Amino acid sequence: MDLPMNAIVQQPKSTVVKLFPLNGNFPNNPKLPLVIYDQALKLPPDGAPDEIEKLIQSNGWGNSWRWGLYDYHHYHSTAHECLCIYRGTVTVQFGGEKGFKVVAEAGDVVILPAGLCHRNIQCSPRFRTVGCYPAGQTPDMKYGKPGERPAADRAIAAVPLPKLDPVYGKIGSLLKHWKTLT
Repeated sequence: MDLPMNAIVQQPKSTVVKLFPLNGNFPNNPKLPLVIYDQALKLPPDGAPDEIEKLIQSNGWGNSWRWGLYDYHHYHSTAHECLCIYRGTVTVQFGGEKGFKVVAEAGDVVILPAGLCHRNIQCSPRFRTVGCYPAGQTPDMKYGKPGERPAADRAIAAVPLPKLDPVYGKIGSLLKHWKTLT
């Protein structure tokens, strides 16, 4: 892959692609998988959150924020989400109470399709991420409460695919993974 011209972008060590079925009150996303780029970002000790935000904005992702990750199950029915880990480590559970657990660290990029339940199980004291969403998408907050579905399912199905990969733009594998399953 010819990498975009950005000092913090590097070839990922690996890419995890995992699809999640419906799980009770959590719709997850039975069509679009979670995509994780292992060490896609080459970061200095401060994590370079300003550079990360410039990168994702150049690829049509925005509405960014800097912080941690909620420690309770939640999902967004109106937006896809990208987490660019820039400091520390976090163990994230995806898919619901008995879901898939991933340890993400500085340099990893985690891209969640709309509807995928997630929560922070444990993190290092200095853990921080830049979160963002595709242009034109604004997240809601859903908690897997009775009554959220089927309206949440309809909202998830209506969320458009992003035009570009948040890190690799036109050459990223995100759109390939998401288009092959839609």
